[in-house]
Amino acid sequence: MERKVGTTSRGIRCPIIREGDDLASIVVDSVLEAAKSEGFCLADRDVVGITESVVARAQGNYASIDAIAKDVKNKLGGQTVGVIFPILSRNRFAICLRGIAMGAKKVVLMLSYPSDEVGNELVSLDKLDAAGINPYSDVLTEEKYRELFGENRHPFTMVDYVAYYKELIRECGAEAEVIFANDPRVILNYTKRVLTCDIHTRVRTKRILKDAGAEVVCGLDDILNQSVDGSGCNERFGLLGSNKSTEDKIKLFPRDCTNLVMDIQKRFLDATGKHIEVMVYGDGAFKDPVGKIWELADPSVSVANTPGLDGTPNELKLKYLADNDFADLKGEELKKAIEKRIREKGDLTGTMESQGTTPRRLTDLIGSLCDLTSGSGDKGTPIILVQGYFDNYTM
Repeated sequence: MERKVGTTSRGIRCPIIREGDDLASIVVDSVLEAAKSEGFCLADRDVVGITESVVARAQGNYASIDAIAKDVKNKLGGQTVGVIFPILSRNRFAICLRGIAMGAKKVVLMLSYPSDEVGNELVSLDKLDAAGINPYSDVLTEEKYRELFGENRHPFTMVDYVAYYKELIRECGAEAEVIFANDPRVILNYTKRVLTCDIHTRVRTKRILKDAGAEVVCGLDDILNQSVDGSGCNERFGLLGSNKSTEDKIKLFPRDCTNLVMDIQKRFLDATGKHIEVMVYGDGAFKDPVGKIWELADPSVSVANTPGLDGTPNELKLKYLADNDFADLKGEELKKAIEKRIREKGDLTGTMESQGTTPRRLTDLIGSLCDLTSGSGDKGTPIILVQGYFDNYTM
């Protein structure tokens, strides 16, 4: 009988993960128990995704704001520090800012505008236009920002992040000054010691600052990239990808997970005879069209994955074939013609037949699907099983 279902994505419930747990066993057992309970079978090239949060928790990869403060003070001198281009987030950045402020006497906070890197707005483009402000060249003080735009609260959280971040810095014992600019070199008018907090543009920002004469330039990826007094750390990403755990502690992005995904793949093969692909995923790479927020606050979608998830899709656009190559066919004849073309397809790079298919890495596509399925709240499904992703119209 011909299959009537393509890709499916299931959230798999599992026990609450604690530090030191045997995560590989928990993942495999949870998926196999779900398959037995719900009556589905595993197949070759199914994908199991594990959210980065439970991996970091099992690793015990935590650090205190005191550890952040000590590292910031050691690396940036403990005097006036320019903190530039942070995202606007109580969960992602505010807890880090506490540690940063504790490691400095003064923080000059430079916010990008009209929005942060992931799309959280400080002011709308329409208001900028009405005020005659060019965000690419104009530098605003906090006073000028308030004069022009008043109080602007986040549409979802209702937080005024300008006031919130400034008060947070003061509560931690540092003097605070807030400015608004998009040219990283502007901060050098205030201090030559800079902590750049952007995520995906950080390499370019560091280069620009160093070329412009900054004395010390660090990114969030340079803070807690080594353990401080026994704290957790992330050698590759530092504070990037971290989340608030408690009021004075963060959970860092997981450390190297390659051995974990390979171990889980082997355990599935031993238990089922099936070759399962495995990945540890972070934020999905998608944008909210209403809030205009780009989800990807983590430094990557895939923390680690098995080799079968490398690469990009190699898919034909069925709509293109139906409207062009086989426009004179219909019904069963059309179906057979398209199936034949799919079976005969080679490398489709640059061909019109693949135009309109998503030009993204498999890990970004599948990781985004996993993130949307698991959510970030109380669903209790940190493991995702994706089936049929590599199937096509002929299978």
